[in-house]
Amino acid sequence: MGTGGSARREVTRARYAVAAVFAVHGAVTGSFATRVPWIQEHAGVSAGQLGLALAFPALGASVAMPLAGGVSHRFGARTALRGLLALWTLALVLPSLAPNLVALCAALFAFGATAGMSDVAMNALGVEVENRLDKSIMSGLHGMWSLGALLGSAAGTVAAHLGSDARTHHALAAATLTVTGLVACAWVLDLQPSADEEAPPRFALPPRSALLIGAVGFCAVFAEGASLDWSAVYLRDRMDASAGLAAACTTGFTLTMAVARFAGDAVVDRFGAVRTVRFCGVLATLGGLLIVLADRPALAMTGFALMGLGIAVVVPLCFAAAGRSGANPSLAIAGVATITYTSGLVAPSAIGTLAQATSLMVSFCLVTALTCGLTAFASVLRAGDRGRAVAGGPGTERIAARRGDAG
Repeated sequence: MGTGGSARREVTRARYAVAAVFAVHGAVTGSFATRVPWIQEHAGVSAGQLGLALAFPALGASVAMPLAGGVSHRFGARTALRGLLALWTLALVLPSLAPNLVALCAALFAFGATAGMSDVAMNALGVEVENRLDKSIMSGLHGMWSLGALLGSAAGTVAAHLGSDARTHHALAAATLTVTGLVACAWVLDLQPSADEEAPPRFALPPRSALLIGAVGFCAVFAEGASLDWSAVYLRDRMDASAGLAAACTTGFTLTMAVARFAGDAVVDRFGAVRTVRFCGVLATLGGLLIVLADRPALAMTGFALMGLGIAVVVPLCFAAAGRSGANPSLAIAGVATITYTSGLVAPSAIGTLAQATSLMVSFCLVTALTCGLTAFASVLRAGDRGRAVAGGPGTERIAARRGDAG
């Protein structure tokens, strides 16, 4: 019993540690998102050029994310996460240093590569902790990511309001977050491959289950990426809002996401993943319609807040479902992570390109259309619950009953 109690304490400690890692990861994103208008002006790029530059994080992530499993296999999960997270936090300084479009594209390529690899590593550890604790925690972990994004964007709002140079702001933020991340990584699970375990392939197609689950995540993360990177620009350009108010819109978006994710585990346990995502899709669609039809900043900000509320729990449920599906959970998690994360990094580029050709309002019509997909395709998340139940083991019937969904 003593050994079991010690193991339980270790897993509980690892839960809080990986939660801190999620918060650090989110803080980097929030710090970057609120200063996108400053970075755009500093680099002297148009909306279309900014959209092009924002495609490079997606390219960097797509190239680097399949490598995350091999890094974890070679160095162990804890050491791999420590190194990958530090690279991500330090990469925050790169975009604000870019003086032109070419340099911005290169900086954002590195930014996306480090973001994607650390994202895969921390989600894999999060799913492992959830499985060992035998209860839903992924929504709460992603809530910590949103809390970190909220803190990062709040600091960015203050910096933007004061007219601070983003280079100084991001250098200070990167130093603080790097130290915090290194401390947190000391307590995550130190998973090591067995002696006879083969290294994962460098590149492998994700299983079909991951593609289906990833399609739902794609819709949510596209809306998230578009809102994070373009909400401030949307208010500034369409509503003629001040820099401080525009940045506050991003903060409000991340706030509603954080609140919804912290409440998400209880809601999913009560109503099931499918019903939860269907209802959230309705909320996100209403938010998108309000953004498109708004004629004043307050209405647009309310729309972005509803959008955040509606998409908040979708990605955590996608990762949890992937971790319970198929014979190779790690491959499924990597597949879903690649699809969803690439969606979030492609979204800003797509929004900018469409805005250049038409308008930002038309761009967010596309976002609104995609949120309808959450309601339409939510049923694929039921497969993850069944996958875990079929796998067998102590408590699987209870887990399936608690997390399953009759539709």
